[in-house]
Amino acid sequence: MIKRIFSTELQERLSFYPGVVLLGARQVGKSTLAQAVAAQTSGAVFLDLELPADRAKLDNPAAFFAAHRERLVVIDEVQTMPDLFVQLRPEIDADRRPGRFLLLGSASGVLLRQSAESLAGRVSYLELPPLLWSEVQPEFPAPHDATQNLLALQDHWQRGGMPLSYLAKTDAQSLRWRNDYLQAVVRRDLPSLGIHIPSETLWRFLRMLAHQHGQLFNASALAVAMGGISHITVGRYLDIFCDALIVRKVEPYFVNLGKRLVKSPKVYFRDTGLLHGLLGIGNAQDLQGHPMSGYSWEGLVINHIAALLPLVAGGNASLYFYRTAAGAELDAVVDTGQERIGFEIKLSDAPRVTKGFWNACTDLQVSRAYVVAPVTSSWPLADKAQVIPVLEVAKVLGVKA
Repeated sequence: MIKRIFSTELQERLSFYPGVVLLGARQVGKSTLAQAVAAQTSGAVFLDLELPADRAKLDNPAAFFAAHRERLVVIDEVQTMPDLFVQLRPEIDADRRPGRFLLLGSASGVLLRQSAESLAGRVSYLELPPLLWSEVQPEFPAPHDATQNLLALQDHWQRGGMPLSYLAKTDAQSLRWRNDYLQAVVRRDLPSLGIHIPSETLWRFLRMLAHQHGQLFNASALAVAMGGISHITVGRYLDIFCDALIVRKVEPYFVNLGKRLVKSPKVYFRDTGLLHGLLGIGNAQDLQGHPMSGYSWEGLVINHIAALLPLVAGGNASLYFYRTAAGAELDAVVDTGQERIGFEIKLSDAPRVTKGFWNACTDLQVSRAYVVAPVTSSWPLADKAQVIPVLEVAKVLGVKA
């Protein structure tokens, strides 16, 4: 089993909260991680609500929870049984002992709405992302370690971090799995969550959205391409895939500078492998020459930063981007509440930054700035700016990977 850096954080939260909600897209590894936690906990009970036999055990949830009050109860696919949250509230209030419940769900918007009123202050939310490079990086013997590491990073970037895609024996198998996965999300999972929009419409929207990855979200352009629907409808479609943890929105950073700031969010697929499946990129060679390769690399780094934020500054750090009409720009700004850290992302082994990078650093008064590139070692650009490889993102954010 691949060791996840989030396992320690999950254990720490279970040691303090009566319950933890582990969020993540389907097939991202939530069940595997939860089973590992359950195996280390004496008497733990694991229920998968997609299995009729396990759902039947919760026909009388109050009685089931009372009977297992001294055990860790793990419930998978909890969003399929929304009434359960109402039952959990009195049970947790009856015994607020830490580590009683671990709830797994694959639709963040649905889960948060269902549990916000019932379980406020009783549970903690932790998102499990696709596999990060720091979790799967192989070790190669010198003197070929640098070259081999870059090739391995390229494979991870191309296939993405969904475990079954990343571990597939061939690129063809990996691509087929990703396409089947997305079809299953659109045609099975979303309808099961009460989304009644035709599957063909959502599939078409998702394929078009892939071409806006890493760019400002242009609802009007998508509305025209979708046949003249309203931009409000397009925004609703985007929210559906954000809730399903397939896509993320990164909002612009607003400061009172008297400058003309970009106001539209950027959109990123949370897994580059899924993006490449929609773009028809089947192998690393196709990726290198693709016009979306730079945006795809940006997404890989953005997702890496976003995935680590729950482990930064007690989970209070936020991710933005910064851009002005005059050309000042940072691809990512992490605000911890105590400092601002700037990131520029370049697909180059000899990255150069523009005047806009330095202007943005000055505008935001960042304490540190980094250029993240496909390199094997870091070097300084200025007193407070460095070029770094992806592997050092965790280190500069203060996360032990």
